[in-house]
Amino acid sequence: MAGIHITDIEAAINWWRARSPSLDGITACAEVRALAEVYGSMVWQHDLQVDEAALSGGARAAWMDWYRSTPDTPCIAICSTSQGDDVCKGCGRTFDEVQRWTEMSPVEKRATWRRITMEGTAWRFNRYAERAERGADEDREAAS
Repeated sequence: MAGIHITDIEAAINWWRARSPSLDGITACAEVRALAEVYGSMVWQHDLQVDEAALSGGARAAWMDWYRSTPDTPCIAICSTSQGDDVCKGCGRTFDEVQRWTEMSPVEKRATWRRITMEGTAWRFNRYAERAERGADEDREAAS
């Protein structure tokens, strides 16, 4: 089972900090506090991932709000799995991931996103990075 990676918790905290900045420079919004509790525990315990079920209701809601602000799919409309490749040259997902994408949970999708980003070999990260960025901008606009 996929867990939520610490970098996603950190990204969600930073997204919330930008979205709801502290008025006094000290007090954080409820979403940041909920996520910071998870983040602090992960750092203390040297955990890189946390099980989604371990999140409090507030932390899960804050993480899901951040998740909805991110691009849903890494697809850049150049699918080599349809041509028989085991891994798509365009987005970096496996054939199984492409087929199951709509059934995958947000945590599973983020685990896939993390893997393909860390690998950085898919065309979305080099050859067609501009196309991928345009798609991300469109996803952000649709989420607003």
